[in-house]
Amino acid sequence: MNILEKIIQSKYKEVEERKRSVPVSSLTQSKHFAREVHSLEKSIMKAGSTGIIAEFKRRSPSKGAINEQAKVSQVCLEYAVAGASAISILTDKQYFGGTLTDLTEVRKLVDIPLLRKDFIVDQYQIIEAKAAGADAVLLIAAAHNEADLYRLHEFANSVGLEVLVEVHDDNCIKKIPSIARLVGINCRDLKTFKIDITIFSDMAKKLPVKALKIAESGISSPDEFQSLRDAGFDGFLIGSMFMQTNDPGKQCKYFINSVINRKS
Repeated sequence: MNILEKIIQSKYKEVEERKRSVPVSSLTQSKHFAREVHSLEKSIMKAGSTGIIAEFKRRSPSKGAINEQAKVSQVCLEYAVAGASAISILTDKQYFGGTLTDLTEVRKLVDIPLLRKDFIVDQYQIIEAKAAGADAVLLIAAAHNEADLYRLHEFANSVGLEVLVEVHDDNCIKKIPSIARLVGINCRDLKTFKIDITIFSDMAKKLPVKALKIAESGISSPDEFQSLRDAGFDGFLIGSMFMQTNDPGKQCKYFINSVINRKS
C-alpha cells in the first residue's frame, strides 16, 4: 500500500467518526454557510495579482515536522498582508497536523480566498469546508474514479464552493471534469512523495484550455516562479519554502516582493 492509499483508507474512517459526532444539520447552521464566498479564480486573475496561493502546514508525511510551533492566525494574516492571492490551509490532522479550527480562525482575519486542502472523499467534508469558512476545496484526481470526481466537484459548486482539481500524471488528466475551472499540477508524486518539477511544462500542455493552470509544490525561487509563469501557469501554490523558515510571513513577503520587482 502506497502513502496515498494509506491516507485515503484512514480518511474514510475519520469522516465516518465525524459524521456521528457532528451532523450535517449542525454544519449548515454555521454563519459561514450562507455567506458569499471569495472567488479563488477571480483572485488569481485579478489585475496585478501574483497568483500565489500561500500555504500553511505544520508537517507532512515526506518531511515530518516542518514548523509545528507556527501560529496559524499570525502566519496567514501576514500572508494576506504580504500580497498572497489566496491561502491554502492543510486541515488533515493525522498526517499534516492541521484542523478545521485553523481555517475558521483565519477566516475571521482575512478577506482573500481560503482553500481547504485535505483528502476529500465524501460530500460531508465539502459541507464541513463551507461551514468552516472555506471558499474552495481541493479534489485529488488520483484518489477518485472519473465519476466520483465529477460528482464531488458538482456538489462543491452546488453549495457555492470553487474546486481546485489536482493532477499528477496522464491518468489523472483523463479524469478532469468538464466543469473544472481550476486545475493544479502537483509535481509531488503522492505515491512516493518525491518531487519532480520537470513534469510541469509537459503536463501543462495537456490541461483543458479553459481551465486556470496552477503549479503546486517544488517552487523554491523567483527564477522557478518566472519560468512557470512564462510556461503559461496562472497560479502558484507555495508552502514548504515559506513554512520551513522561522518566519513564514516574512519569507512570503520577501518572495512576493522579489517577484514584483522582477516584473517591474
